[in-house]
Amino acid sequence: MWSLRCQTSDKTYLGNFMEVHVKIYETAGDVLIAVCDEDILGKKFFFNDVTFEVKESFYKGEKKNLEEIKPILERATILNLVGVETVKKCIEWGFIKKDNVINVGKTVHAQMVRV
Repeated sequence: MWSLRCQTSDKTYLGNFMEVHVKIYETAGDVLIAVCDEDILGKKFFFNDVTFEVKESFYKGEKKNLEEIKPILERATILNLVGVETVKKCIEWGFIKKDNVINVGKTVHAQMVRV
C-alpha cells in the first residue's frame, strides 16, 4: 500500500510554502522538467536493492516556492519528480496519478511522459 508520508523533519519553507528545485532541460522535441523537494537534494534513499540518489547535477536548479511552479510544469513533455511535497502537489494538480508513484525508502518518486 502506497502513502504520501515523510519521515524527515528538515523541510525548507519559504514563508509558509515548501521550497523546491526546478531544473529545465530542453531538447529538439521535448521539455524535461526535474523537480525535487529542497530538503532531499543530494541525499540517497534505499529500498530493497535500489539506491536512488537525488543528484545535484540533475535536480539542482532554480529554487522556487512549490505553490508557484504549476505554470512551469505545464510546459513539460517529461516530468521527473521526487519528494513527498512535490509529488503530493503534482497529484493534486493532475500531472500524475497516485497509482504511478513509487516509494523509495523515505521518499517518493514519479515520472510523467506526454505522448
